[in-house]
Amino acid sequence: MKEIYESFSEEDTFGIAKKMAESAVPGGVYALTGGLGAGKTAFAKGFAAGLGITEPVVSPTFTIVQIYESGRMPLYHFDVYRLGDISEMDEIGYEDCFYGEGVSLVEWADLVEPVLPDGTYMVSFEKDIEKGTDYRKITIESSKDEDNSH
Repeated sequence: MKEIYESFSEEDTFGIAKKMAESAVPGGVYALTGGLGAGKTAFAKGFAAGLGITEPVVSPTFTIVQIYESGRMPLYHFDVYRLGDISEMDEIGYEDCFYGEGVSLVEWADLVEPVLPDGTYMVSFEKDIEKGTDYRKITIESSKDEDNSH
């Protein structure tokens, strides 16, 4: 599976993610990659809205993981940019999140790729300044095990 979306605003990115979250299932892992300001946090906010989460969603840069439980299932929102070493993922209990009752979003996922499970949705954000400062190409594909239902 590979899908490509074009976003011309933060609202577009929010809407793409919201729609995707409406069909998310427990155990789903979404690996977000792209540079600073590429739209990862806007995507996370939209995804949370699609799960029915109404509380403010912010990137958990210093806490590494933020858990939101007010939606139809828990959302585990990771920002691994400041991890010193991939082994820190064990310390924060990532397996409980990835294989738990909720869905996980991992910002800067390329930094922890070895621990991402089969069936992870790889979500990449690319800017194209020629199409505008707010333009993003969002590519979504499932990784590794194509038969996984996540």
